[in-house]
Amino acid sequence: MTDTVGPLLYLRGASEERISLAALLVLPDGHEPPLLDAEGEAIAATRLLTRLGKTAWRYDFTLPMRRDTGYSLGGTHYPVNADFHGDLRIAFVSCNGQEEDDRERPLDERNAMWRRLRIEHEDRPFQLLLQGGDQIYADELLKSHPALKRWARGKRPPKAGTPQADLAETLHDGFFGLYLDILGQPAISGMMARVPSLAMWDDHDICDGWGSLRPAKLDSPEGKTLFAVAREYFLLFQYGARPDELPGFCPDRSGASLGWHVALPGLQVIAPDLRSERRPNRVMGPAGWKSFETMLETIRSGADGKGGGGRVLLLSSVPALGPRLSWVEALMHLTPRLEKYEDDLRDQWQSRAHREEWKNFLERLAALHANPATPVTCLSGEIHLATHGTLDVPTKPLHQLVASGISHPAPPKGYAIGLGLLARFGSSPLPGHPIRLQGLPGQSGTYTAERNYLVLERRGADWTASWELEQSGRTSEVEI
Repeated sequence: MTDTVGPLLYLRGASEERISLAALLVLPDGHEPPLLDAEGEAIAATRLLTRLGKTAWRYDFTLPMRRDTGYSLGGTHYPVNADFHGDLRIAFVSCNGQEEDDRERPLDERNAMWRRLRIEHEDRPFQLLLQGGDQIYADELLKSHPALKRWARGKRPPKAGTPQADLAETLHDGFFGLYLDILGQPAISGMMARVPSLAMWDDHDICDGWGSLRPAKLDSPEGKTLFAVAREYFLLFQYGARPDELPGFCPDRSGASLGWHVALPGLQVIAPDLRSERRPNRVMGPAGWKSFETMLETIRSGADGKGGGGRVLLLSSVPALGPRLSWVEALMHLTPRLEKYEDDLRDQWQSRAHREEWKNFLERLAALHANPATPVTCLSGEIHLATHGTLDVPTKPLHQLVASGISHPAPPKGYAIGLGLLARFGSSPLPGHPIRLQGLPGQSGTYTAERNYLVLERRGADWTASWELEQSGRTSEVEI
């Protein structure tokens, strides 16, 4: 475990020609955090949490919206491109790990795409790093305690039950150590120290299939403890927040849903929380839907002349547009050997269990996109493949860009081919709004099985997207 981790930079918002930031720094106990220098202003650290002989500290500060700004900490200067007014460069990544033995991988292999992203940043700096889910793979923590091993196998606990305090302590140590090991890797921390980040979690930040598992598992004492601890460290390491606080960008102040909305010049970035209230028969619960509606209403009111509008980037951790999956789900019930994969399909918006909710979600996106003042682009990861799709809307197509994963190994090409064959049948849950999956420029299939990341660029009023692929290199740009 690395002694010192950070600084890790998080975007909080923007106002009056400045951006609001938080920087997380983890130090060994007994080491006093230095003052942070934000262009001449000395910023003291706030203690957030102590565990495993280390303390997490946070600095809250602002920087002017300039290309050549930055901050200094511990004798090192970190340049930050904070010019959000003009042309923009935004990086999108997802799926930063793998299910088994992630920490045992050689870092040169694991973080090859992170290093490529850092090199690109040094050449042409990004203003924003968006992280779309599975920033860690916590599945290995299910092996850290006998009760979790039984829970993962679906076995009942002993009659005496499991002391939840003991289980919680094991998980606290596990999540804290895992985040430090992953985010402390130089290729990752080097980017996160210099480019403000906005992130949303997905299942592996808790455990594989969280929310799509059987209700008895989700609602068991072990399941509740797992979720509560995972949530605490998600807030700490992906939002830079204490477990008892929420950043101001979260509309749901109850904390039941952790979705967020950040407004920038000519740009609205929103991320509904698709995990906190997920169940096998729903993607978002009452708090999540209310939070999502609040985001949309805020954008609509701004576009009507009250100080907002602009391009809307929506992070949907699982792809909002995809192939029809109901046939696959029906086939799975023909043999018990395939039913174990049902959780994976239930994770998708396209599952038959979520069809009405999916339609409601797409209706709202299509209505917002139909206003020329608020064009919508969806960004997603999760599937360990890259692809590009559109939803037909009368004004112009609504684009879905999938980039996954930044470090997860690419699946077999046969998997990409099979999913592409499903996509040929199409899926049009909204009458008159067909979904079209066309794949990446220059690639023969609908899905590309290579590790990758996505680059979004705004030049004047025009937006483009391109993918950096591990073997194939950079795709040509897609106008969005």
